[in-house]
Amino acid sequence: MKKHLFLIVFAIVLSFSTVGQSSVYDSHALFQPLFYPHYGNTYRSGNGEPGPAYWQNRADYSISATLNDEKNSINASLLLTYTNNSPHSLSFLWFQLDQNLFNPESRGFAKLPVGGRSRYGDAANYFKGGFSITGIKMVQTVGGNPSETSLVHSITDTRMRVELPKAVRASGDKIMIKIDYEFTIPDYGADRMGILYDEDGKIFSMAQWYPRICVFDDLQGWNTLPYLGAGEFYLEYGNFEVSITAPSSHIVVASGDLLNPSEVMTGEQLKRYQKAFQSDTTILIRSKQEVKRADSRPSKKLLTWKYKLSNARDFAWASSTSFIWDAARINLPSGKKAVAQSVYPSSVDGKKGWGRSTEYVKASIEHYSNQWMEYPYPIATNVASNLGGMEYPGIVFCGAEAQQEALWGVTDHELGHTWFPMIVGSNERKFGWMDEGFNTFINEISTRSFNKGEYATPVENVHDMVKYLFDDSSETLMKIPDALKEYNIGLMLYYKPGYALRLLRDEIVGERRFDSAFKKYIRDWAYKHPTPWDFFRSMENGLGEDLSWYWKGMFIENWRLDQGVGKVEYIEGDSSRGAVIEVHNLERLAMPVVLEYESDKGEKGRIRLPVEIWQNQQTHRVRLPITSKLKRLVIDPDKVFPDYNSKNNEWMGDTQ
Repeated sequence: MKKHLFLIVFAIVLSFSTVGQSSVYDSHALFQPLFYPHYGNTYRSGNGEPGPAYWQNRADYSISATLNDEKNSINASLLLTYTNNSPHSLSFLWFQLDQNLFNPESRGFAKLPVGGRSRYGDAANYFKGGFSITGIKMVQTVGGNPSETSLVHSITDTRMRVELPKAVRASGDKIMIKIDYEFTIPDYGADRMGILYDEDGKIFSMAQWYPRICVFDDLQGWNTLPYLGAGEFYLEYGNFEVSITAPSSHIVVASGDLLNPSEVMTGEQLKRYQKAFQSDTTILIRSKQEVKRADSRPSKKLLTWKYKLSNARDFAWASSTSFIWDAARINLPSGKKAVAQSVYPSSVDGKKGWGRSTEYVKASIEHYSNQWMEYPYPIATNVASNLGGMEYPGIVFCGAEAQQEALWGVTDHELGHTWFPMIVGSNERKFGWMDEGFNTFINEISTRSFNKGEYATPVENVHDMVKYLFDDSSETLMKIPDALKEYNIGLMLYYKPGYALRLLRDEIVGERRFDSAFKKYIRDWAYKHPTPWDFFRSMENGLGEDLSWYWKGMFIENWRLDQGVGKVEYIEGDSSRGAVIEVHNLERLAMPVVLEYESDKGEKGRIRLPVEIWQNQQTHRVRLPITSKLKRLVIDPDKVFPDYNSKNNEWMGDTQ
């Protein structure tokens, strides 16, 4: 016993003596058994699946709206059927009033920096936007007759609380709320909606255009974080029936299935539209030459476009006199068909521009459907707009000036959001990386696949990026988007989590295992509300790996990695017997180690070491199977790991 104790103490002293004072690595902080803040329960299981008692409320909307294209305004009436599946009675309801951001008196306007990505133009100081709520009523049937009761409500910035005369009971009770409202459309709505002024007519990109009920969940009850511009959305699922009345000169595209095409198209357009449903190549429904012809639209003053969308969390639309309109069939794995379509002005037509948009839409949707989960909507629409890029179920808004690789990139990115967060409904207002980062990750795979890699680019040298991802001005992913510094939004919400998933897939667990686990996560949480902890648990159970060290270092914290070459020795001083080298872990993050070596005789090889070597030490000794002097040794030769200091990664020449 005493001899064993002496050997243990000696080993510990030796291990520490090889590192000296240069390492700040603490294996106990990274590899600790109590990573998860809570155990699984009946709502959210320990294996990352929704629990047997998981519940979620439901919101079904019927909306009738009229667009005034001269006043740039909307007048609408909404009927919400809200189902309370929770175990709690609800005596009041909370709604999101996102249009209230577009007012100089809003919190978001006061908070956002001048020139920031979410500003809405130089005219903001003069724009008096926001919802005007003209009536809120509860609708019910009394004695077989419809009855409406006015409800008391109070508005705080971008939230509205509606008092109920009688609580909505737990476990399935329903209530119907009617809201009449109107608002003036901002020219530039926080890069998520707005008006593009084209020579052939205004293009209205309409989102956040109706009062949306807040999510009530098992985590914190009502989710009422205000809309400040940077954070996105957290929404309930349900069905939509939407009627949009616009001047007959307009083409109106929207989320969901167009129910009355024969009423809103000319006979020739209807034939082309129907042909597109059967065509793998793009069919023009309204050509560039027809845009300025009055007979390319029905000869009425107004037309009402009727749309239906099932099991979705939101609804958006676009309208313009200037639209060229084309479409093609989408082929889905199950054999079902959907339609890809694009609308854009003649000013951006052409094969370098929007003339290829529908090709991009079709390819993107077909790829993701085969790779992850089938596309759930009947149509996928790309709208040329004044926005950089924004996503909604079945429809996306992309920058009209984008061309070639840029147009593919923004189209593919926005459509990729169909899977995150339209299908997997995470809370974007809190965890922006769960939609933007996941989407960035799947976009990289899609781009490599598109048209035999037409727009694919080589994988970047990660060592060149780490100074931006892990320097003193960077931040943890676990901050709400509105709390991130403006210049960190792209890095922390998009690039870093996208890179973290790619690293996990390509270098740590392998493509096959990762994809299987990731698909299961998508299936399990489709049309539900996962948290980061649900994702972590789901992936670990699917992979059969404890990845708490990875989630903690890369997602929860913002820890750096620094792997370095230490002492190089030959066994008993004889290079023909092999070499032993030291690898140091000098910062707080740990990763697997890849060593590439070459000897004087040209002996070459790579050694891969698992992350477990760092569970109880800061320095690891490795034997190299060489028979001559070591010529070169490199840690992370492909530069794929986030090594913050690559200067100590390489050893050149024999120093013995």
